[in-house]
Formats: sequence, C-alpha cells, structure tokens
Amino acid sequence: MQIGDYRVEIIPDTEFRLDGGAMFGVVPRVLWERVCPPDEKNRIRQNMNCVFIETGTEKVLIETGIGEKWSAKETEIYGIFREKPFAETLFEKTGCKPEDITIVVNTHLHFDHAGGNTILSEPPASAGGQLVERTAIPQFPNARYLVSRRELEHAENPHERDRASYLPENWRPIQETGQLELMPDDYEVVRGLMMQTIRGHSETMQTWRLERGGKTMYGFADLIPTRHHVPLPWIMGYDLYPTETLAFKKEILPLAVEEKWMCLFYHDFEYPVAKIVGLADRYGTETVILN
Repeated sequence: MQIGDYRVEIIPDTEFRLDGGAMFGVVPRVLWERVCPPDEKNRIRQNMNCVFIETGTEKVLIETGIGEKWSAKETEIYGIFREKPFAETLFEKTGCKPEDITIVVNTHLHFDHAGGNTILSEPPASAGGQLVERTAIPQFPNARYLVSRRELEHAENPHERDRASYLPENWRPIQETGQLELMPDDYEVVRGLMMQTIRGHSETMQTWRLERGGKTMYGFADLIPTRHHVPLPWIMGYDLYPTETLAFKKEILPLAVEEKWMCLFYHDFEYPVAKIVGLADRYGTETVILN
C-alpha cells in the first residue's frame, strides 16, 4: 500500500498463542471466547504484524516478531507454528533481504516484538560433526536499531511482572556490534514517522504514527493488540498500568475514528490493518466495524 510517497507492507511473522485470560484481563471468558475461541490449553491465536516502510532513501522495519531462537519446549509452550523464516516472508512481501534493511525500530523489547532482532549463527564449516555452540547475532547486519533509552534501562532492570518477556539475547548482540542507538522518549525516525512513549502496557513502551500525503497510519503496539481490544474495558492482564491504558484509549480512539486512520493491530491474526468506523459497547458484544 502507499501512504503518501512511502511504500508500506505488512510482514506477518508467525502464529503463536498466549493465554486468553491473560490477554483479556478482567473481561470474563464467556465474553472473549465468542470472538477468540481458545484451544484446549486456553490459548488464543495471534500473529506478529511487523511493518516495512520504504521512503526512497531508507528501508525501515518496525518490530521484528518473535524470532527463531526457541527450543522445542518453548515452541510448544507458546504454540509457535512457524511455516517459514521471517527473512523469507520479508523477501516475498518486499523483495528485500535482511541486509537491505537500514533501520529497525522496536516499540519495546519484549520477546514478541524484538525476538527477530537477532538470529542464531551458523556453525562453522570446520566443525567436523562436533557440537558447536551457536550464538545470537544481528539479523539485519547493515541496520541501525532504534529503541528508547528508558526502554533499554527497563529491559535491563525489568519489573517482576514482565521480567519473563525480556530476553537479553535480543538486544545485547546488537549493542556489541555498535548497531543499537538509544533514543529519547519521543522522536522522529524518518520524516513523517513519529515514535511516542505512552505509559500503560509498561512505563516505556512506544506507539508510532506515520503521516504522509494527508493519510495517517497508527501502530498501537500492545496498548490495543488486536481489533478485539478496541472496546474500552478490554485491556490485557499483562499491562502494568491498565487504568492508564484505558485513559489512552478514551483519548486516541475517537480521534482514530474521526480522522479515518489506518490502524495497525500488531497481534491480530486476521486483520492486521483496518479503519475503525464504529466503537463497540462497553461489554464488547457489538461488532467493531472495520474496512
């Protein structure tokens, strides 16, 4: 799709699953299971919808998905159903290889947003059949990786409630290569692409807004992870500051409707991009109208 003079493509990473109760917080299962039927382990299907933006001079990737460094046990826990490597999907959607990406942006460093920052190195050809430890290396060797300074500080000293979501192998290897650039709370990535820190899911997570040619595309990151989280009280149990997520939704959603934004739902399995043209009732039992 075109947003003004920029080319934008959605790069879906892979299906994975998280507990439905955790994903919908105080919303009773009798309500959320109508729109997100859980599996036998109470998990719901999700994806990671990364965004590629080509400006003419830069090739930007917002988020890198869950990554491919998982053990068989972890793959089972998170219900990861990977059909192809992220790099293959990136090439199919954009014609670009990882080495073509010039900027990688992470809204935050949770494993399902930054897991693809790095990949496991290939064992050396001279290994001779012996077991050689593979290490994490940057997946995008020519890119600047941008993350807010406060988010990195939080990742290195996480809250007890989100400690399990921060895996150092997703950022320390790019620190070692000098590719990680620490940014302020609010900044412009390229002309028209703004990052803003919004307290709610965490203290330091960012959302993004792309404005070009009179069009706006907005990425909620984990504040509104799927279209089913548009109703005001439908807030993830993972959020550290849920009342502030609620305040954000009350402010941002009427604006998104009024100005006809294209909204990016990062974890939505079926509809990664949509315009919100009507808001559901407080119980979330009406359908949110999207096109």
